Amino acid sequence: MHFDAVAETIRIEGTRILATLIRTVGDVQIAEDAVQEASLAALRAWPESGVPAEPRAWLTVTARRKAIDILRRERARVDKERQGSELLNLGSAVVEPDHVVQDDLLRLIFTCCHPTLAPATRVALALRTLCGLSPASIGAVMLTSEAATAKRLTRARAKIAAARIPYRVPAEAELADRLPAVCAVVHTLYTAGHAPADGESAYDLDLCTEAIRLAELLHALLPTQPMPAAVLSLLLLTEARRPARLDAAGDLVTLDHQDRSRWDAAAITRGITLLNDSLTRSNRQADPYQLQAAIAAEHARSPTYTTTDWPEILRLYTLLLTVAPTPAATLAHAVATAEAQDPAAALALLPQTPDARTRTIRAELLARLNRHDEAIQELTAALAEPATTAERRHRARRLAEFKAQRTT
Repeated sequence: MHFDAVAETIRIEGTRILATLIRTVGDVQIAEDAVQEASLAALRAWPESGVPAEPRAWLTVTARRKAIDILRRERARVDKERQGSELLNLGSAVVEPDHVVQDDLLRLIFTCCHPTLAPATRVALALRTLCGLSPASIGAVMLTSEAATAKRLTRARAKIAAARIPYRVPAEAELADRLPAVCAVVHTLYTAGHAPADGESAYDLDLCTEAIRLAELLHALLPTQPMPAAVLSLLLLTEARRPARLDAAGDLVTLDHQDRSRWDAAAITRGITLLNDSLTRSNRQADPYQLQAAIAAEHARSPTYTTTDWPEILRLYTLLLTVAPTPAATLAHAVATAEAQDPAAALALLPQTPDARTRTIRAELLARLNRHDEAIQELTAALAEPATTAERRHRARRLAEFKAQRTT
């Protein structure tokens, strides 16, 4: 089996094992270390012997043994006794059934999103523990540095241990304080898979699938809460367009050129149903996820790009900026302005930031205004920034087109 496939299997199963191991050990750092050691053992063994028929069972038993070793080393180091039952539970060869693992994943999400942790720390910790993202990847998603992310994670683990934050799904009265952060984690996870900062793949299907699975679990846990329904709606409506995002050669297909017959009609129908139910439960007082889902629904309803209701999309993005202003929403608002009004008005709305995505959008708007020299300058700068292979090819192709348009 190819090494990358082995690594993907370990990453997916490792998350589930970590969630259960944290409950058993009661220490995030020890559980992470044990799972990491088990993963390294699998990376050494599986490429030669093949992936076991039950990879989670193999990793679970190995991780438990590693945890026992770590606990014994710790006990010797600090000269204190651990509860005998703790090591006894770790020594069990029984692998928890799926429903127990799912419960542990939800416990882990809510533990990561405890209100005593800062909002950004909650998201970073969940992305690390739930998804196995590296500090570098988390930094790219959250627009911060790898070093800052690593420090944030270390402080978070220490705070959980010192404050003895319970590993459980909170009572209903506590949900309001944690639910926004939990939903942010699930949404950020999907974003990390849907739009990677760099790498060979245009998207990470495993991350997207895991995010949707967690959104389904959260909605099933809290079926009457509008926010989880809105998050699941947004993810389904976005994922519905994925089959049309790449052509047969693996090149990006922009929204205006996508074959909409390839969109997942069932996912669109369910997404719109979830959105309507969510809005009804919130008395149509929209939160950020409902607004984003409503925007995705407008795209999904349009049979063609030209028939898209851009004034309505612009209105929704304007509302989103008042409710939850983010760099991504600012850029999307500018794009909607270009379609609903004109490129010049949109250009004035773009922030003067040097990131690749802003430069790429600015280049497109400049080209539409026949300011090709400036467009070429912006896109050339964008090409120097990290990007997926497909995104880099798309930018290079557009750069060549801008140069051709300049000479005609």
